[in-house]
Parts: sequence; structure tokens; C-alpha cells
Amino acid sequence: MAELTGKHAVVTGGGSGVGASIAMVLAQAGASVTVSGRRRDVLEDVARSSDRIFAATCDVTDPESVASLFAQAAAAHDGVDIVVANAGAAESVPFEKESLEGWQRTIDVNLTGAFLTMQSGLASMAGKNWGRIITIASVAGLKGYGYIAAYCAAKHGVVGLTKSVSMEVAKSGITVNAVCPGYTQTPMLDRTLDNIMKKTGMSREDAAKALLRQNPTGAFVQPEEVAQAVLWLCGPNSASITGQALSVSGGEV
Repeated sequence: MAELTGKHAVVTGGGSGVGASIAMVLAQAGASVTVSGRRRDVLEDVARSSDRIFAATCDVTDPESVASLFAQAAAAHDGVDIVVANAGAAESVPFEKESLEGWQRTIDVNLTGAFLTMQSGLASMAGKNWGRIITIASVAGLKGYGYIAAYCAAKHGVVGLTKSVSMEVAKSGITVNAVCPGYTQTPMLDRTLDNIMKKTGMSREDAAKALLRQNPTGAFVQPEEVAQAVLWLCGPNSASITGQALSVSGGEV
């Protein structure tokens, strides 16, 4: 297991699902972890699970909010060593009915949020000669899916952004990678299943089977599996892993 004692991680979207699992796994490895999001109550629930986890509210679409998060987190924990840009959201709508407002909302949270998080994170790593930036993209950043065109566009952008930034900082001791989960057992998945059931009249079991049709394992990814991939990218012997998009998807891509 990676030994991260003395390291400080910032995890956006850390109040539930994948973000909360990442925070717990990093804390178990010895890191101090600042979890951020817009809802203070769920962040505090996560923070209560470990004395190494600390809650801080942040809206990743707001440049001032992100800058404030990193300034306060860095001051409290002697800088930032690990950044996990996990905050995201998805909306399902046929492309021809996608509104400009819906498009912009999806891009703002998923792509602009990653941009702001990475930029402030890099600034907080200045002079450390070691750092790990990990974006939580998606299999939707590696292939196309119907009815989530804006989300696919945003996550493809996150993968491209990750690869580009990795080239710029390659000699600094900072690695930059994307983790790309398939459908993962989270509250976001529950909302997706509810939406399918509502629009098609399918049972929950049939809706789940429809989502898993392209997954060779026939099983949803577990948040812990994504968290363990993040931990590996933070661990020893990972310095040569940069600019990659790691698919955690049961072999879907």
C-alpha cells in the first residue's frame, strides 16, 4: 500500500460516492485530506469518518471559491501534494433537445471545474518537486454515448486537458493522470437508473442490464475500485506514469 504520511490531498466532490471513497483510502494511507463540495453537511459526514479528513465548502465553477479553497487548505496543511479533481455532474437529454444552458452547466462543472482545480492545485505545489494531479474523467471521455453528448464532450475535454498539462509539468516531479470509471455504484448512478425507469417504464433490474450491456464483466464498478486506482497513482514507483487515461470499466474500453 502507498505510504502517504506527511502528504496533503485535496479532493473535490468529496461528499459522497467516488470522492468520499478516494478521501477515505488516501486517509487510510496516512495522508491529510481536505474534501470539498457545495454541501457542508455531507462533507462533515465524510470528515467524521477519519481524523485525517477535513471539510471545506467550494463551488468548482467559481474561480474565487476554488482559489480560496486551495489558499486555506495549503495554509492549514503546509501546501498541497495531491489534487483529485473529482467534482462532476451528468444530465441525460437527446442532443437535438439540449439547451445552451444545459450544455454550459455541464461544461462548467465537469471541464471548467477541472481546469480551475488543476490550476490552483499546481500553484499550491510550487517548490515541492513532487505532486500528483488526478482527474476523475469517465469512460465517456474515451468513447461516445447517446443522450449525454454534453457530458461526453466535457469528459473528453478533461482527458485532453490532463494529457496537455502532463506535458508541461513533466520535469517538475508532478504527474498528471486521468482515471476513467465506467458506470459506478454511486448516487449519480441511482439518479441515472431512476431517469431510465421514468422515461422508459423499465424495471430497475432491466435498466441496470441496459447500462451493463457493453460491460464485459456485467457488473457496475465500485467506488473503492476507483479509489484504489487513485492510490496507486499516488504511490511508490508511479513517477513514470503521467499523461495517461486509466480505464476502470470492467473491460468496456
